[in-house]
Amino acid sequence: MDIINWISQPWHWAIGGLAIAALSISMTLMGQKFGVSSSFKVLCTWAGAGKRIPYFRIDTKGERWRMLFVAGGVLGGVISAHLLRSPEPVAISDATIQYLAGLGIDYPASDETGMGFVPTTLFNFANWKGILLALVGGFFVGFGSRYGEGCTSGHAITGLSHLSLPSLVTVIGFFIGGLFMTWLVLPYILPYFL
Repeated sequence: MDIINWISQPWHWAIGGLAIAALSISMTLMGQKFGVSSSFKVLCTWAGAGKRIPYFRIDTKGERWRMLFVAGGVLGGVISAHLLRSPEPVAISDATIQYLAGLGIDYPASDETGMGFVPTTLFNFANWKGILLALVGGFFVGFGSRYGEGCTSGHAITGLSHLSLPSLVTVIGFFIGGLFMTWLVLPYILPYFL
């Protein structure tokens, strides 16, 4: 088995957990906090938003590492999408597959379309509904993460590992919001986007 085939196979979840733990420990030892949503604030500052809005008047010298981290994440995503794509469908439970089918979202059996395993019936950028869903969802995630002073990775990984009570409250809010959206909102709005 060559290295590309070996890397592109599904890995055990514990490997990801160990990598996140190592990253969190390393960042703590370096006096940094892990999180990606602050990169949006840095981008806005670099674009000149600080000239009009005081919130964006920050010193970005100490944030260059974070921007390199984000760029590495984007580059890693491109590399994995083009070179390390596995032909196997993502292993999710039968109950989830049936639930999605009940909402009108088909579980892809293979990657013949070249779109990965994103349900193209929902995330389809060839029509205005898919674009609208991505823009509205992206706005809420971006606005919410900045309003909450951090994203899920910042609060759940860094905040909880530092025993931060505000991060614990925020993470509980993430889960409540996720359950609310999954069970009480999405079943009613998804049919309009399919």
